[in-house]
Amino acid sequence: MGLAGLSIAVAIRPVEAQEAASQAWTPFVLVAGLLLIGMVADDEGLFAAAGHRVARSARSGALIFVSAAALVGVVTALLNLDTAVAFLTPVLVYTARSRGEDEAPLLYGSLLFANAGSLFLPGSNLTNLIVLGNLHLTGGQFFAHMWAPGLAALLVTAVVAAACGHRAPGTGTEDRTSPARPELGLGALAVVVATILVVVLRSAALPVAAVGVGVVGARIASGRERLGRPVEVLGLPVLVGLFGVAVALGTLGRSWAGPADLLSHLNLWSTAAVAAVAAVAINNLPAASLLAAHRPPHPYPLLIGLNLGPNLFVTGSLAWFLWLRTARGAGARPSLATASRLGVVAAPLSMIAALGTLVLLAMR
Repeated sequence: MGLAGLSIAVAIRPVEAQEAASQAWTPFVLVAGLLLIGMVADDEGLFAAAGHRVARSARSGALIFVSAAALVGVVTALLNLDTAVAFLTPVLVYTARSRGEDEAPLLYGSLLFANAGSLFLPGSNLTNLIVLGNLHLTGGQFFAHMWAPGLAALLVTAVVAAACGHRAPGTGTEDRTSPARPELGLGALAVVVATILVVVLRSAALPVAAVGVGVVGARIASGRERLGRPVEVLGLPVLVGLFGVAVALGTLGRSWAGPADLLSHLNLWSTAAVAAVAAVAINNLPAASLLAAHRPPHPYPLLIGLNLGPNLFVTGSLAWFLWLRTARGAGARPSLATASRLGVVAAPLSMIAALGTLVLLAMR
């Protein structure tokens, strides 16, 4: 479907399709690099060690939950929300099982936290980069503007998940095995380098991708990684399909004035609401390409809707599909209905918190 849409866009509107592709390719290249770096970090045991430390150092379930929210928020900010759900969901399931506690709050929290924590840096979410194509900001400049709304969204989401998540059915069994000691090698170094690149550079996609390919290539050359695993982690068919849809809708947004006219008549709050609805209707990445084909009048509220709205339903973001796959791989039985019920509460409240914080900061 994605490639078909891309082909039609190129055939009918080649100039607009080229512009849309120029805006959309960098986010996909960046997330590919971050996923590869996350894979190496996971292979070296960094995520498992972090979960083990959370499980062993926290004295109460509440403190574990807060620590888990912070962990997901940090990994999402630095390595993208898709990396966070792909590698931290099994870790958080283990964290709960290692203490013999209900895994449901952390299982569902891992998804909600990742979407909510994707407002901190450009690379935290592909939608940030698509919209940022019209803003030309460095990662540091973006963080300075969005850290407070992002933190407000993450805190509200954590409160909702903590209050409602314990009612979800627990599905795990106790597991008190300990992970191996983490290896501080290429993975840790790559995380540090990628973070610096994302914060400092206006376009970090190619450098970060080069770091990801380099560390994975080094592991393959040393015989410590099989050749097919990077392809599995990247989920290339899904990424390529989403890229095709994003370019097709970006082309539509450049050829049809409807989306731009609509956004020009909306205030901050209604912009975020429209973005959230669009994200659930067509996925947040294609929605970002459609709504940001031209410079939006309210880019930050647009991002709040595109990033937090996906917590409403499985169609909202790629993170949902990665979460389902990795959760089932960890032996959990996640329920889409339960996750959506939590999201229906968390998404609007976190959007209100983020937008309210944005407005307060603008008034200072």
